[in-house]
Amino acid sequence: MRKDGLRAKTIRKFKATTNSAHSLPVAANLLNRDFTPTGPNKAWVADITYIWTDEGWLYLAIVIDLFSRAVVGWSMSERMTRTLVMNAFTLGVKRRNPQSGLIHHSDRGSQYASGDFQSLLAKHGAICSMSRKGNCWDNAVAESFFALLKRSLVFHNRYQTRAQARQSIFDYIERFYNRKRIHSSLGYRTPHEVDQLKLAA
Repeated sequence: MRKDGLRAKTIRKFKATTNSAHSLPVAANLLNRDFTPTGPNKAWVADITYIWTDEGWLYLAIVIDLFSRAVVGWSMSERMTRTLVMNAFTLGVKRRNPQSGLIHHSDRGSQYASGDFQSLLAKHGAICSMSRKGNCWDNAVAESFFALLKRSLVFHNRYQTRAQARQSIFDYIERFYNRKRIHSSLGYRTPHEVDQLKLAA
């Protein structure tokens, strides 16, 4: 194998990211799989995934605007805490300045159900929506983004450090996915193009 330049594919490690076995209040599924809002900043979806590095796990939280499919907020950390998802949402707010009434949809994980995160949503006038228990289809757009990220980037790389993984994922989100990757659901345009067309209208 070494002579022919072949390398065995490493078994992909699995890490659960949703802990719904908690006593925190959960919200109703207000989004109800309506993934086509009429304009930007009306409905955002959020989720957490994991990336393996030689230093250990790196967790990625993202927030996607359903209108343009743009990743408007993201955060990475070696710990999967409520701060991780709060930072991702805060970045989205700084970038997009959504009006009151924004629906924020996620799973029932303890990070999203936490009092601190719920207070952050309330502070910005966002309405909380959560998937039904054990139903990944209720958050299909976020799940699809993570599947694409891993299939096209993560599974082709072995990250020696978390810093290396952070830079790789940052480049993918900001320089490729948001600005260059076309979506059939957007009429074969990029998230950036859809956002710019809406702003110019």
